[in-house]
Amino acid sequence: MRQACSVPEPTDPSQHPHAATLRRLEQSSGKLAAAAIARMDEQLPWYRAMPPENRSWIGLVAQAGIAAFTEWFRHPETPQAISTDVFGTAPRELTRAITLRQTVEMVRTTIEVVETAIDEVAAPGDESVLREALLVYAREIAFATAQVYAQAAEARGAWDARLESLVVNAVLSGEADEGAVSRAAALGWNSPEHVAVVLGTAPDGDSELTVEAIRRASRHAKLQVLTGVLGSRLVVIAGGSDDPLRAAKSLIGPFAAGPVVAGPVVGDLLAATRSAQAAMAGLKACAAWPDAPRPVLADDLLPERAMAGDPVARELLVEEIYRPLEAAGSALLETLSVYLEQASSLEGAARMLFVHPNTVRYRLRRVTDVTGWSPSDVRSAFTLRIALILGRLAEYGRQP
Repeated sequence: MRQACSVPEPTDPSQHPHAATLRRLEQSSGKLAAAAIARMDEQLPWYRAMPPENRSWIGLVAQAGIAAFTEWFRHPETPQAISTDVFGTAPRELTRAITLRQTVEMVRTTIEVVETAIDEVAAPGDESVLREALLVYAREIAFATAQVYAQAAEARGAWDARLESLVVNAVLSGEADEGAVSRAAALGWNSPEHVAVVLGTAPDGDSELTVEAIRRASRHAKLQVLTGVLGSRLVVIAGGSDDPLRAAKSLIGPFAAGPVVAGPVVGDLLAATRSAQAAMAGLKACAAWPDAPRPVLADDLLPERAMAGDPVARELLVEEIYRPLEAAGSALLETLSVYLEQASSLEGAARMLFVHPNTVRYRLRRVTDVTGWSPSDVRSAFTLRIALILGRLAEYGRQP
């Protein structure tokens, strides 16, 4: 609610109770604006460092502020949109060029200049009236400043949210291109070397609160993120860590109950589609591994993903497990196959192969060295078994 100084509304400007002060204020407005600009140039380093165009706009704002005060003093009871009168003279981009703190300093400097000139501007006996009017107007201009920046922040936030949603959707749908990279850069994405996509279920409620919770978690973990809620899924593109599992653990708080899957690390945002597709396939396949850790790597779900029809998982199992074993010699493939068929028994495998158990043990260590999966671990043995099956099927498909 606007508070006015105790000056009754005149029906005729010439009958204003403080007509002499009003007239002197009108005559001094240009001089006061010039004095405000000079003081800003003298006291505010950020103003001196600005390009001439922005300093020009700030000068117009200062002039408009003094003119608006004069008009407000003329008609104190008339509702006036101070934010429009003062800040409407400058382009909207000015709120990006100067911060709220700098705007407050600009307004304070201008008010101080007018206040120091009150004894000179006011007609004899009107000093207290003009000073009271200036104090009330200063409060109004403070509210107007806050309103302008709040509206700019809301508009910028809504625009940024839409822009971020476009980037996240492009990565998830496999349509990421240089345009998506440019949009991400506009959002502050600094093209980190390591990028991974984390997927899970979005919690019920306001998606903006969920997104903000992800941002807080990312700041604490020193990660860059692009995030959004797409349908029932919460998607986080995390940059800055070469360990996707650690990144997922640091961001897991805002996710709803259920599986959370981290895709593999890739080199940049354009390649993040590959990480996203792996994470989506893993999220779909998680139902087949109810005891999966939370979060879980998409690569740890390769056998479930392969059985769910993911061609990438099938290819990875063949190319990263079966082919290296095949290249290392038939003894490793045969030993692994027999070992798994003999319920992971060293002695049973040794009898079937007519070798010493230590030979079987040595070959199984070689399998681990070649593939990175240990046959003695139950989960790894399951992955190796699926890889053997898929490799044999691939070999069979090559036959004429």
